[in-house]
Amino acid sequence: FLGLNVRNCACKLPTSTVYNIITLFMATNDLMSELQKDSIKLDDDSERKVVKMILKLLEDKNGEVQNLAVKCLGPLVSKVKEYQVETIVDTLCTNMLADKEQLRDISSIGLKTVIGELPPASSGSALAASVCKKITGRLTSAIAKQEDVSVQLEALDIMADMLCRLGGLLVNFHPSILSCLLPQLTSPRLAVRKRTIIALGHLVMSCGNLVFVDLIEHLLSELSRNDSMSTTRTYIQCIAAISRQAGHRIGEYLEKIIPLVVKFCNIDDDELREYCIQAFESFVRRCPKEVYPHVGTVISICLKYLTYDPNYNYDDEDEDENAMDADGADEDYQGSDDEYSDDDDMSWKVRRAAAKCLDAVVSTRHEMLPEFYRTVSPALIARFKEREENVKADVFHAYLSLLKQTRPAQSWLMSDISPSRRVLLQVPMIVKALHKQMKEKSVKTRQCCFNMLTELVNVLPGALTLHIPVLVPGIIFSLNDKSSSSNLKIDALSCLYVVLCNHQPQVFHPHALVPPVVACVGDPFYKITSEALLVSQQLVKVIRPLDQPERDTFDASPYITDLFTCTIKRLKAADIDQEVKERAISCMGQIICNLGDSLGDDLPGTLHIFLERLKNEITRLTTVKALTLIAGSTLKIDLRPILDEAVPILASFLRKNQRALKLSTLAALDILVKNYSDSVTPAMIDAVLAELPPLISESDMHVSQMVISFLTTLARVHPLSLAKIGGSSILSELISLVRSPLLQGGALSAMLEFFQALVGTGTSSLGYMDLLRMLTGPVYAQSAALTHKQSYYSIAKCVAALTRACPDEGPAVVGQFIQDVKNSRSTDSIRLLALLSLGEVGHHVDLSGQPELKTVILDAFSSSSEEVKSAASYALGSIAVGNLPEYLPFVLGEISGQPKRQYLLLHSLKEIISSASVTGLKPYVEGVWTLLLKHCECAEEGTRNVVAECLGKLTLIDPETLLPRLKGYLLSGDFLKTLEDPDLNVRRVALVTFNSAAHNKPSLIRDLLDTVLPHLYNETKVRKELIREVEMGPFKHTVDDGLDIRKAAFECMYTLLDSCLDRLDIFEFLNHVEDGLKDHYDIKMLTFLMLARLSTLCPSAVLQRLDRLVEPLRATCTTKVKANSVKQEFEKQDELKRSAMRAVVALLTIPEAEKSPLMSEFQSQISSNPELAAIFESIQRDSSSANMESMDTS
Repeated sequence: FLGLNVRNCACKLPTSTVYNIITLFMATNDLMSELQKDSIKLDDDSERKVVKMILKLLEDKNGEVQNLAVKCLGPLVSKVKEYQVETIVDTLCTNMLADKEQLRDISSIGLKTVIGELPPASSGSALAASVCKKITGRLTSAIAKQEDVSVQLEALDIMADMLCRLGGLLVNFHPSILSCLLPQLTSPRLAVRKRTIIALGHLVMSCGNLVFVDLIEHLLSELSRNDSMSTTRTYIQCIAAISRQAGHRIGEYLEKIIPLVVKFCNIDDDELREYCIQAFESFVRRCPKEVYPHVGTVISICLKYLTYDPNYNYDDEDEDENAMDADGADEDYQGSDDEYSDDDDMSWKVRRAAAKCLDAVVSTRHEMLPEFYRTVSPALIARFKEREENVKADVFHAYLSLLKQTRPAQSWLMSDISPSRRVLLQVPMIVKALHKQMKEKSVKTRQCCFNMLTELVNVLPGALTLHIPVLVPGIIFSLNDKSSSSNLKIDALSCLYVVLCNHQPQVFHPHALVPPVVACVGDPFYKITSEALLVSQQLVKVIRPLDQPERDTFDASPYITDLFTCTIKRLKAADIDQEVKERAISCMGQIICNLGDSLGDDLPGTLHIFLERLKNEITRLTTVKALTLIAGSTLKIDLRPILDEAVPILASFLRKNQRALKLSTLAALDILVKNYSDSVTPAMIDAVLAELPPLISESDMHVSQMVISFLTTLARVHPLSLAKIGGSSILSELISLVRSPLLQGGALSAMLEFFQALVGTGTSSLGYMDLLRMLTGPVYAQSAALTHKQSYYSIAKCVAALTRACPDEGPAVVGQFIQDVKNSRSTDSIRLLALLSLGEVGHHVDLSGQPELKTVILDAFSSSSEEVKSAASYALGSIAVGNLPEYLPFVLGEISGQPKRQYLLLHSLKEIISSASVTGLKPYVEGVWTLLLKHCECAEEGTRNVVAECLGKLTLIDPETLLPRLKGYLLSGDFLKTLEDPDLNVRRVALVTFNSAAHNKPSLIRDLLDTVLPHLYNETKVRKELIREVEMGPFKHTVDDGLDIRKAAFECMYTLLDSCLDRLDIFEFLNHVEDGLKDHYDIKMLTFLMLARLSTLCPSAVLQRLDRLVEPLRATCTTKVKANSVKQEFEKQDELKRSAMRAVVALLTIPEAEKSPLMSEFQSQISSNPELAAIFESIQRDSSSANMESMDTS
């Protein structure tokens, strides 16, 4: 039917020119909409007719019809057979060379449309390849002829388009394309040269090495000849374009290119200079490794030309600056602009290029920050006075980049003063350069000033404390200035906000900030209002800082009415932007929190508005947060007018399917119950309790923790209300949470507090013994042993918490637990729980009054169950913490006298060292140290490891004395030497230690990396001498003794990526990653992870090595497991494939990665293999959904 429809449309398309143009237009439009349907199928005859008709319409006299016909080409190409597409392309190519300009133009657009619709090179489509081959010959001849410039320009444009999308398919044509493009670089028409450069830029992304070498050699020889300035400019532009598009390939030629470019910088030709500096910028950004030796030269050239302004004299201005005040100088400064303006003056372009190049250097060479603050920073600050607005914006941007580079470095331990300290030294210079410009007429300049101040304060909070008096008038000027644009006001407000947040409130008290901000809250444009409300909220904290009552000497009363009036107006408005609604609620919340005692009769009415906002789905979350703020205020705001209605509404939020709302509501209820206990009625509490059971679950520990904290508050403030929880499912949910293996950290601490508070309420049926039975019941009932060991630890901790709260009950229960351990009929589960409970109780309560305790625990060391043994070991250590003088000497004596139990006793000792107080342990340190050293040489590795942990933890108790001793036991006294130890295991453990330092305390190892990295990289190599064959019956099995140390080395490398990236030579690092990609299964998995990480951290370096990295990935994905292999082999191979695919997906996120010929070939291989294609698609889906989620959570 659809085919028929299209044929009808095509038949409607008239052949006579007399036919009504409107009908013609309508028929073409109908055809267009039919072609766009996916389900369309055409027979050969219809195809021929439709193609013929559309090609005819392209020659129509009416422009509208022609445009529609071109649009039809897009969908048509994918619907008709290959030979019809070739017909279309042939006709278009012929028409492109026609005499009529209109026909030529429309045919060019047609060709671009067809190229745009062809499937990409990576899909391996035959159609795309044959069409490209057809077009290429026609285009190269059109470009070479040089008869008609407009044809030439169109042909170059289409060629560039084709090379960009489908360059990989034209590999055989690349030499002929190159030979037709090179002569165009000397064309008399600059437009032709420009488009040729664009086409060459796209060519180098996909061409083979021979073509690339030819091109570079040609450019270098032409530059060396330097026939005319005009062509030299073009060649420099061409090199810059190649570097931008394929920096990873041009790197090796920089040694030849850079001296030539430096030479041309010194020629007195502004345009050439601009192009030279732009070339430097692209080298710096795209060839970081190869440009490194020349960075110093590039910086000095940029600094020289940053101030290159031969037609203007800045000196007078500097002298005047001191003589006049800022406002007076302002008019003069403005007036001088036009007198010196000169249409032929191109020097500003040179300055702009220099600023952009410095920006590139600063952004990419993190390791040179100290140097930048010495040389680049003062030069940029001195150029803030630049007269040309575009250049000034780039100077500011370069300085912003410098500040942004400084931001993550604040935690560094640098050898000399840290970068942020250097910024501090330059703040006075920056402020001096900015404060005058903040009152300039130019909007762009003022915006730059605000961005600069914002970034400065983000890097160094409090940096502007001394300069606020100079800067605030500048900010107020933009807020009050009638000529300020909306964006400028928004920038001024957001700058003010950051400044207010990061400085002490007292600094702002002398300045009248409230009136201009209040005026902005009343602005008709919602974005300004929204930003101004945010600033108002911060201002409220500034005029009355509740967290510093001792400094609260400022009289806020004159400003309260203004702030309240402007905010209440926005709070009441219903027809207002969502963001403004939310910020008005937050701002009013802050006003009531900090100034509520001064609002008088306005307070109840405002609270009722909050109640209304609480009922609205769109504003409820923000209102809950505002109420939490008010309820926590030290001013004890009277919330009685709304509590009756508000609490049931809050309770209803707990069943909503919105996690953020649940968490905020629980926080609000907690603080309301804490601070308004006399106004909260039992009915209100019951409404909340009814909603809690579903929220207590291991699936969301954070929500559970908030619920437990709320219940604890309730137990302390409203003990009577807890009588009901015994009967409800709340308690049973809590008990099952205690048994969850996921309960730990904050949630576990909250649970222990809750049980202590609960038993303290004295509620009937929830006494000590009742709760104890509930907790330990399942273990004693022996109906089912708890599945997870962690559950026993949690129950034991809860038992100990209850026992601490009820000390009178303690002795009886402890006695019962001792009996349970002794009783031969007790199951292992009961023994396990009893031992752990004894340990937890003994940790806080002295149990030395129980005479048989020691023997009972030592007997448990002989149990047949490993878990009971380890619980006994833990219990002994934990009980010893409760009374060191009694138990520690006993444990030490047992270690010496009981060699068979040594391992377990050492674990007890580790528990003591980890948990006891430093002062309690101090007297025993020497004895413990001597004992541990005796066991250093133990034959069992497990025992040695425990001794090592004990020594490490003991050293932390008295590091001044013990650390030097520990170092002395290393044969050399130097940890670094252990990395060269002849013993393989020593080296492996040294790497594990190094990895731990890199992970937890990177500052310790940053400065050692130059020494360590060669040893580290050395350990990543496969050593033949460590591989041996073991005979297992009739089979031979290969064992690689070097695998563990290689694994340790690669793990260190992975850690260094996160903590010390700026200290690594990424290209050297990539060499070893590349080796790892061909290594053993475990190491491959690690290096795939590294590749994915590197793709986001340093994409340009990875791009330069892409071809070498793709090959091992492809090998992994195409390896087949032998048919008779075991199931594990198949699973391993599948896991490897998935990991390799994750690395491929990560590599493809690098812009331009898919333009690499090897990568696009690999992609077509993936898409043609159903198994690989399925893995690839599922990983792509996962990564895109993960990105969406991370955006949600941020």
